[in-house]
Amino acid sequence: MNKLAAAVLASAMALSALPAEAGEIAVIVKTVNSTFWQNVQKGADAAMKEVGAGNTMTFQGPAAESAIADQVNMVENAVNRGVAAIVLAPSDPDALVPAVKKAWEARIPVVIVDSLLGKGAEQYYQSFLATDNRKAGELAAKALIDKVGSDGKIAIMSYVAGAGSEIGRVGGFTDYIKAHSKLQIVGPFYSQSQMATALNQTTDALAANADLKGIFGANEPTAIGMGRAIKQAGKSGKVVAVGFDGNQDLQEFVKDGTLTAIAVQGSFQMGELGVKTVSKLLKKEKVDKLVDTGVVLVTKDNIDKPEARNVLY
Repeated sequence: MNKLAAAVLASAMALSALPAEAGEIAVIVKTVNSTFWQNVQKGADAAMKEVGAGNTMTFQGPAAESAIADQVNMVENAVNRGVAAIVLAPSDPDALVPAVKKAWEARIPVVIVDSLLGKGAEQYYQSFLATDNRKAGELAAKALIDKVGSDGKIAIMSYVAGAGSEIGRVGGFTDYIKAHSKLQIVGPFYSQSQMATALNQTTDALAANADLKGIFGANEPTAIGMGRAIKQAGKSGKVVAVGFDGNQDLQEFVKDGTLTAIAVQGSFQMGELGVKTVSKLLKKEKVDKLVDTGVVLVTKDNIDKPEARNVLY
């Protein structure tokens, strides 16, 4: 056998030694321009080091959460190039269903994280990993009522109308407020997950409602914009504000009293468990259909304690 033939044979043997499921795990999130989703990537990277088993991972998302068509294209492209598995955080509960159905038809396992797909799509994915957004919204509402009381006016600064996480989170918040108080709700206002838009909307809401007692910012960029607007208006400590997610900006707002609390999801856990779950699927192992990745209410009192440090980023 000559050297070339030997090299070809050795290469073929090396390839055959890889697991049958070896291939690309495509992790597709709502946007890459957010520290929340970058922390999801860190979790996914950590899981790949542990359970990668010969697979590679790609991580991508649109420039903005509102760029839903771009995300649909990313999923369709992943299906077309025959990836081994997909971990997806859908930006829209309905628009992503046809693309996920294509993955199902191609026998590509799909794990959904963060936001649920619309009803009827359950058969097309194998597991859903997320914060229980409804419970998280209720937790934020309770924190607000505890500080402002049950009378007066509050505002809701939301993000992308119709996103699965938004429906649960803002719906849970709103329903809890209505059931447990007489608070009047202004909004919701939709920032499209743009910090600058949230800043402007919050500035306007504060100016138009001098008697505003409280305000809720329902995701990371929205809460950052809300916090900056509160500080610029000189309302820190005067308006009770509860945010969502836990990057450095939001942690500083909690420490300086601009925000009373932040409800923080296990973003690292979403990425880590997402990859671990598809790895199990590739090995034909059973997985749970629904996994709660948890939420922690972080305040000035517990921000330096392990329960908070484990989810902050």
